Amino acid sequence: MSDSDHPTPAEAQNNNRRKFIKTLGGLGIGAGTLSALSQSIANDTEVPSRIAGARYMGDFVAARLETIKVAIIGLGSRGKGHCNHLSLIDGTEVVGLCDLYEDLCKKAKEIVLKNGKGRHGAVKLYHGDENAYKTMLLETKPDLVYVITPWKLHAPMAIDAMNSGAHTCMEVPACLTIEEAWQLIDTAERTQKHCMMLENVNYGREELLFLNMCRQGIFGELLHAEAGYIHELRAQMHSKRGTGSWRTYEYANRNGNLYPTHGLGPVAQYMNLGRGDDHFGRITSFSTPARGRALYAGENFPAEHKWNNIEFKGGDLSTSIIKTHLGRTIMVQWDETSPRPYTRLNLIQGTRGTGAGYPTRIALDYKKGELPDAVFNALAGKGEDHTDYHEWAEDEKLQSVYEAWDHPLYRRMSAVANKVGGHGGMDFIMNSRVIEAIRLGQPLDQNVYEGVYWSAVAPLSEASVAADGAPQDFPDFTRGSWKNTKPLAIVS
Repeated sequence: MSDSDHPTPAEAQNNNRRKFIKTLGGLGIGAGTLSALSQSIANDTEVPSRIAGARYMGDFVAARLETIKVAIIGLGSRGKGHCNHLSLIDGTEVVGLCDLYEDLCKKAKEIVLKNGKGRHGAVKLYHGDENAYKTMLLETKPDLVYVITPWKLHAPMAIDAMNSGAHTCMEVPACLTIEEAWQLIDTAERTQKHCMMLENVNYGREELLFLNMCRQGIFGELLHAEAGYIHELRAQMHSKRGTGSWRTYEYANRNGNLYPTHGLGPVAQYMNLGRGDDHFGRITSFSTPARGRALYAGENFPAEHKWNNIEFKGGDLSTSIIKTHLGRTIMVQWDETSPRPYTRLNLIQGTRGTGAGYPTRIALDYKKGELPDAVFNALAGKGEDHTDYHEWAEDEKLQSVYEAWDHPLYRRMSAVANKVGGHGGMDFIMNSRVIEAIRLGQPLDQNVYEGVYWSAVAPLSEASVAADGAPQDFPDFTRGSWKNTKPLAIVS
């Protein structure tokens, strides 16, 4: 699906805030008062009452479906990948495909037919109009809808899909504003439909390994985490109708931690945030100056090109610190501009050790006899009676760690997932789990509140940056029910 040049709700909110603050500044109001006013305007933590008849969705289980009728909105690169996976997984029937562009619909249909999950006449195509997906929902009556579109369309389309009677999965982020977050929650609770943000990184081997180790208590009491999405993507600015055609405007018009969920999702589940143990408290954020995008535009596009005639307001690197209800800390960074190697950081630190990513490595504090022998021998020096935590254990030293704590879900699905592909197989594992959970009547691995919490970092960070780092409180999107929500189980 394509995007437009119109500002998103978050952009409009920030523009209005800046105009208001500028007006106040002109009236001679001091900087301290200005910051406090900006914070109070942006950070509305009031929790609205649950809609009459609605029910909490934290551990929600839907009625089993033997065959799941699937419809997909958005068939670009990501949508095509999801289409391939969903038409390979047992128990699915693809009934509807929608995109602005007819050629993308036809290519996706070819994939479905090749994979044997739809008769030629039964796979309906919808294209050419921004509202074509609404006709698809009405005519095909899907059980499950995937929303794989530009960011600003995720929440509105997911809400429409749930209202049509379908479970819904959307790409990241789930929402752009706190208002949209509540709309997603209220709709899911009222319709009693799954609403899952498709955070694929939670299904990577390293992330599943660390999750299992956390559940086994290997790292001890968890105290701190680091999450990031550092991925230089300036070349997307050349895109004519793909990601860069709409995402570049996000960099230009918003200043904050805009894409937090790939790094944050896994560490939040390590810590059981919003699931009985702890939940999100407050966030403070800062951004660097905005330099890289304008420099890249000047070097790669003619002077009259649109990218050389807009102001890039978003800082090249955004850093946020989250403090949880229990006082634990999470650093979240985002940078899609700077020339540096890819990383999601993925660090989890506890009283008995630390796991970190890029490359995968661990450091543990254990005596002989407290770990499986193979693990201890790999992590301790020869003849030592204690593991060496002053140097990272990585590469061949990790083989015994994988053998001891590789996640059973990864063990079960990795062979097929690696063959099918999708970010090293994590996409296929994720999509398989969505279908499996619905068919077996299990809770999904990510509930609507998690998707909303992880996504809410973006608008809250924007507010914090605008208020010179003033802390912003997370609303309690669960309305207190997080205390009774079960931690994510180690699914075998």
